[in-house]
Amino acid sequence: MFYHNVPDNFQKVLDGIEIKTLVFGDKMLLSEFHMKRGSALPMHSHPQEQTGRLLQGKIILSIGGEKMEMTPGDCWSVPGDTEHGAEILEDSTAIEVFSPVREDYKQYYRKA
Repeated sequence: MFYHNVPDNFQKVLDGIEIKTLVFGDKMLLSEFHMKRGSALPMHSHPQEQTGRLLQGKIILSIGGEKMEMTPGDCWSVPGDTEHGAEILEDSTAIEVFSPVREDYKQYYRKA
């Protein structure tokens, strides 16, 4: 699967948070998130392992009871079934990989 960058095709998942699934295979999925200052990703968990990198902005990320301010270039890893969430301090962009594939995120894939 190939993906050519298209600046649109994002879909709202929560107030102030949009997602676009870029590519996926049999065992992992890559998504991009745009998050508006003042929005929040509520605490939640899912069985998939999740790793990410903040490309721009500033967020406070909570993982398993720990909080850390993240700035561009910072990365994280969330084990499966671990509570996590985020407070968005500045307009932010992140990319995240999920393994195994989050089947519910396939709906956010739009071929460019």
